[in-house]
Amino acid sequence: MTAGILNGIRVIDCGTYIAAPAAATVMSDFGAEVIKIERPPYGDPYRYLSLNPGMPVSDLFYCWILDGRNKKSLALNLSRDDGRDALLKLVKTADVFITNFPGPLVRKFRLSYEELRAVQPKLIYAHITGYGDAGEDAERPGYDATAYWARSSLMYTIHNGDAEPALSPAGFGDHPTAMSLFGGIMLALYNRERSGEGTKVSTSLMANGAWSHACTLQAAMCGATFLPRASRKTAYNPIINHYVSRDGKRFLLCCLDPQKDWPALCRAFELDDLLANENLSTPEGRRDNRAAVIERIDQAAARRDMSDIERLFHAHDIIWGAVLTITEAADDLQMEANGVYAEVEHEGRGSLRTVSSPVNLQGFPKAKPAP
Repeated sequence: MTAGILNGIRVIDCGTYIAAPAAATVMSDFGAEVIKIERPPYGDPYRYLSLNPGMPVSDLFYCWILDGRNKKSLALNLSRDDGRDALLKLVKTADVFITNFPGPLVRKFRLSYEELRAVQPKLIYAHITGYGDAGEDAERPGYDATAYWARSSLMYTIHNGDAEPALSPAGFGDHPTAMSLFGGIMLALYNRERSGEGTKVSTSLMANGAWSHACTLQAAMCGATFLPRASRKTAYNPIINHYVSRDGKRFLLCCLDPQKDWPALCRAFELDDLLANENLSTPEGRRDNRAAVIERIDQAAARRDMSDIERLFHAHDIIWGAVLTITEAADDLQMEANGVYAEVEHEGRGSLRTVSSPVNLQGFPKAKPAP
């Protein structure tokens, strides 16, 4: 088997929870040695996140199975001189140092880029914050729910007009933000190959939330007028909406080419009268009559099982997606076929599945996840 492309790279994961440590997890998938620094006596509090009320109930610490994989754990009390000295010995041998400690903790433990660069000049220092390095909120603590989901206005946007805003799932913004940090680290390593110099890489949960929501934020920056929030029954575009089949399966239509997709949908669902109706021949006409159009599509879907709808959509080249339950997604054969899930050995439970990082490199298979 080809060696991991990051074999020989040593990474110090000196963070907590997800966003920064998950970037180290991705590097470990490609062969990097990751040493996880944890505070005694209990370690990273992320180990126990699954015990929080409202999280899925399990006797396994499933969050830790996901993001703690492939790492060597070292308990160090960084508030003690001998603990910090031990860390600095590791930093001298390291290529990458990753942390998401807020400013006060960075200063308390003397872990700034300048201080660690003095020990290892070629170090890539990667830092994630909640709200960035400048401004009045720079040192404000933040999780992905607050800095990514709420601050970016995603929480404000992603709900129907007849519903309240929802909480984001655990790690919803952390894992995308980890991929940004991973990309920045790889840029910095590439630069070091060319220049021989280390550097500091930074990103924030807030910035990644804005990037996720960038199309809508750009509209606001251009002075666009925002429409009142609709419900599913009054969606402004009936062919970008979700519906339910006779056997209770929900699916999402995403028809972005109205000239092609509207006739195709009408033919698939035998809605010839809608296709012949001149009032519905344009996107604007369907918008103005959206409640009636949605009702007819609802009725057409409710007369067919999902297997029949899938066959019709395939025959008429309609873009759609199944709205899977969490359990269905965890067992999805398409994800299995594409390596989205990987096997990991668990002491006492044997082989379990976990979610692989979403990057693949031809000729460089990922390391098999290990506890």
